[in-house]
Amino acid sequence: MTTIAEQPCYTLINVPMDAEPPTEIQLRQDLEKGDARTKIEALKKVIQMILNGEKMPSLLMTIIRFVMPMQDHTVKKLLLVFWEVVPKYTPEGKLLQEFILVCDAYRKDLQHPNEFIRGSTLRFLCKLKEPELLEPLMPAIRQCLEHRHSYVRRNAVLAIYTIYRNYDFLIQDAPELIHNFLEGEQDMSCKRNAFMMLIHADQERALDYLSSCIDQVTSFGDILQLVIVELIYKVCHANPGERARFIRCIYNLLNSSSPAVRYEAAGTLVTLSSAPTAIKAAATCYIELIVKESDNNVKLIVLDRLIALKEVAAHEKVLQELVMDILRVLSSPDQEVRKKTLSLALDLVTSRNIEEMVLVLKKEVVKTNNIEHEDTGKYRQLLVRTLHQCSVKFPDVASTIIPVLMEFLGDTNELAAADVLVFVREAVQRFDQLRPLVISKLLDVFGTIKAMKIHRAALWILGEYCTSSDDIQSVMTLVRQSLGDIPIVDDEMKKAAGEIKDDEMQSASGSVRRLVTADGTYATQSAFSTTTSSKKEDIPPLRKDMMEGDFFIGAALATTLTKLALKYIKITQDKKRQNAFVAEAMLIMATIIHLGKSGIAAKPITDDDVDRIAVCLRVLAEKSELMDEIFNEECRGSLSLMLAAKIEEEKQMQEAAERKIVKVHADDPISFAQLINRSDQGAGENMFELTLSQALGMNSKKDADPLGSSKLNKVSQLTGFSDPVYSEAYVNVNQYDIVLDVLIVNQTGDTLQNLTLELATLVYDVSGAASDRNCVVLNDIHIDIMDYIVPASCTDTEFRQMWAEFEWENKVTVNTNITDLKEYLEHVMACTNMKCLTPEKALSGDCGFMAANMYAKSIFGEDVLANLSIEKPLHLGKDASVQGHVRIRAKSQGMALSMGDKINLSQKKAAKMPTA
Repeated sequence: MTTIAEQPCYTLINVPMDAEPPTEIQLRQDLEKGDARTKIEALKKVIQMILNGEKMPSLLMTIIRFVMPMQDHTVKKLLLVFWEVVPKYTPEGKLLQEFILVCDAYRKDLQHPNEFIRGSTLRFLCKLKEPELLEPLMPAIRQCLEHRHSYVRRNAVLAIYTIYRNYDFLIQDAPELIHNFLEGEQDMSCKRNAFMMLIHADQERALDYLSSCIDQVTSFGDILQLVIVELIYKVCHANPGERARFIRCIYNLLNSSSPAVRYEAAGTLVTLSSAPTAIKAAATCYIELIVKESDNNVKLIVLDRLIALKEVAAHEKVLQELVMDILRVLSSPDQEVRKKTLSLALDLVTSRNIEEMVLVLKKEVVKTNNIEHEDTGKYRQLLVRTLHQCSVKFPDVASTIIPVLMEFLGDTNELAAADVLVFVREAVQRFDQLRPLVISKLLDVFGTIKAMKIHRAALWILGEYCTSSDDIQSVMTLVRQSLGDIPIVDDEMKKAAGEIKDDEMQSASGSVRRLVTADGTYATQSAFSTTTSSKKEDIPPLRKDMMEGDFFIGAALATTLTKLALKYIKITQDKKRQNAFVAEAMLIMATIIHLGKSGIAAKPITDDDVDRIAVCLRVLAEKSELMDEIFNEECRGSLSLMLAAKIEEEKQMQEAAERKIVKVHADDPISFAQLINRSDQGAGENMFELTLSQALGMNSKKDADPLGSSKLNKVSQLTGFSDPVYSEAYVNVNQYDIVLDVLIVNQTGDTLQNLTLELATLVYDVSGAASDRNCVVLNDIHIDIMDYIVPASCTDTEFRQMWAEFEWENKVTVNTNITDLKEYLEHVMACTNMKCLTPEKALSGDCGFMAANMYAKSIFGEDVLANLSIEKPLHLGKDASVQGHVRIRAKSQGMALSMGDKINLSQKKAAKMPTA
């Protein structure tokens, strides 16, 4: 005999906590003499009370006599729930005699003319666990297989399957019965249920049926096709010798009208065959799904499948032929989809199709000019980076990429323009043959540049790589055009004076103008405080930046002019022309300093910028060979070192990725398919079981620890051992959610009712007690942030941009017993799962201080940044601990605080235990 707690219950019903429990006498009166509405409400209350542990056996006969004969559909549905939860056995373990009448009611409902009542009764029988009740109903259930309505037939199949699985002695010929039913059935939902039963009950019959209609599979409905794909996979996984028999069917299902069927068929085909034709067919199917499917989540999932295919070395060659098809996915407006697509295409592109890919990307770049969208700038930036990497990987196409990209130096999106300049700077350094093209194009587009940072970088490139007399003169002309008339201060004063004379009747002094106010009195106004919006638009770009107080551009311009002047002296023999050029360069530098000191600009020039320009003036005045070497050779050497370090880092990352690929060793045994035992052929992991376990958050790997200590570490105790109700929770972090598996133990001798578990409290009533509700306060659940933080990487530009955008900062003071700077950095990285973005060469050496940037992402897509600034004071000796602070920034407050707490708790290194 089973207890109430052990009895199966499939229905959960919410019970209002403030409702007064009715008496048994009152319920009996309502059930006997009430109208339909009253009986419905009374029946609901009876069900709720039974779920709360009340038995109420005296009401069973009342319900059979006065409620069961009713034909109301709501009553019928409630009765099905009632028969499900009501106790069906005596204390001695025998079936209650009243259920003979109930069984007769079931039989009548199975023969009811209304198809809904028949179908819902059949669904209810799937939940019934009493074979004594099911046995008299078997003839009626069999008859339902021949009903005219598909709703009844498909539920009859489910009922037969459930009964056969639990009590096969009640219907021993179920597989044969369903096989015969399947051959004559036309409705797809009925066929799907019947076929699903045969898969689990008698697989041989399912395979016989599939073999008989394998040519008609493409005409079946999608729900049946999905089940067929699952069957083929399971059969071929268990018995690989059957692959040749069914692989053609999978090929045909790649052309199904249902996207779900095509997706499953492609995944199954890849697992069944590694032939190039099969991989190409599956990949093509995936690409078509991505292009035609509107849901971005689906696009990302299928893209991940393509990326997984690429990871297999044998499949990569097949996918290389489909690069142009993959680029069709760029038609999607989603930024994440485009990013993954470009990354995949870049990994697959070869010298045979690089030119076609570049043409497509150039068209995409041009399209971004005509589309105004919030993500257009980011997409353009993504395209620029991809083209940059294409030209680095295949230098031959750089000459066709550069002219197109340099048009975007004048783009309003500063980040895209900055990426173009980074690409141009690398190209002009690495590819000597492209320098004339780059310099010519840069001179053409220089006048369209709007951003000050882009001006600075463009001036550096021009100053470094302009070597001919004509190019140098062209740069000087552009600089003069970008500055306007010089000296700048005199020109600004003349402009101000000219505006006053024309518009406001300038006074004799020219520096003060007289205005007549509304009341007839006179007022004076300084000429320099007047601003005219129409004139602002005509201010040359470099002058505009400096008038706004940004004199760093002036210092950069001074360095460029110095380099150009020193080169011009070498290539021009005419002393007069040399002196004229140098004098013009020195005049420009002097007028910048004058402007900065004059007070006309919005902000005065900084001392650093003055020093820089003054050094440049001195270099041009003295013209020493040492300075010439520093300006025109050492700068370029620094760039070469930086690019070499970058190439070395990319090479190391590529080698690390290649190490992950499992290669066949020389002494590995050779496997011959004809000689392998059948039981060994299907030893791989079942794809359906694997995906199910991943969806449920179950660990597919076997724990090395037999005691499961890693799981025990994640158990949080919610109440004390002395509380009336003990509770603890196991925290499981899945990919996109957090699941709590809560254990609740009743430590009292009473039956608890209406027990409600919340995150902060546990509330319950004691059965039979008239007192108020009881409440137990729960402990807080602390989830380890490291369960969902993974290392990530980004560019310096992206890091700075996110650092500026993120509004939550947490500053953690370093308090550690670690004495080595590098060791502390590695300790923090290990504790926080963050990746160090600062290059290894920048961290090498021993200078007493260190600054490093770190970055990570959560599995929910949230970014977290960290800046480590630490030092080791020399005056405290060698054994002194590291000092400094770690600044953490994130978009949300919780992430910033949690990461700060993690660093605080783990920044001290645990002392090693002494060995005996």
